[in-house]
Amino acid sequence: MDQSLTNTAVVFVDIINDFKFDGGEDLYQNTKKILPNLIKLRQYAKDNGLPIIYVNDHYQLWQADFSKIIEKCKNEKSRDIIEPLTPDDRDYFLIKPQHSAFFQTPLQSLLTELERTHLIMAGIAGDICILFSAQDAYMNKFNVRIPENCMASELKENNDYALYLMHSVMNADITPI
Repeated sequence: MDQSLTNTAVVFVDIINDFKFDGGEDLYQNTKKILPNLIKLRQYAKDNGLPIIYVNDHYQLWQADFSKIIEKCKNEKSRDIIEPLTPDDRDYFLIKPQHSAFFQTPLQSLLTELERTHLIMAGIAGDICILFSAQDAYMNKFNVRIPENCMASELKENNDYALYLMHSVMNADITPI
């Protein structure tokens, strides 16, 4: 494995989503635009033996079972996003109660156990869940990369502003993949 990747993990935030909420159609359309890049990032992680960690909303199920979350979220619209990015048995899957992937989840403990200090974060909604997750990662001394072409929000302006904040305030690398 490339020495520069030995401490890296990929974190997908809220990829399993039903898009059934105000603004969901906009988020869905913007997520479709980044889908090829998300698939490419997932394959890159697989090819390089990087741990892939999905951190997702629980949709009131409160069970860290991705198949149950998928069953709850899968619909005609979300199927296009979920199917190519479904976790497999080698991936990690955590649920979160709020916006951040770190807040009241075992993510930090898992990353410590895996000896990972560099995160590549991707997913949706960039201006909320990824922004809060990146802030918590930064506060906990993780190096963060958030490829700008692997993050979507309901509005492009909000996505761009979140990327600006993550880059300028949290020192995140936002170079596209």
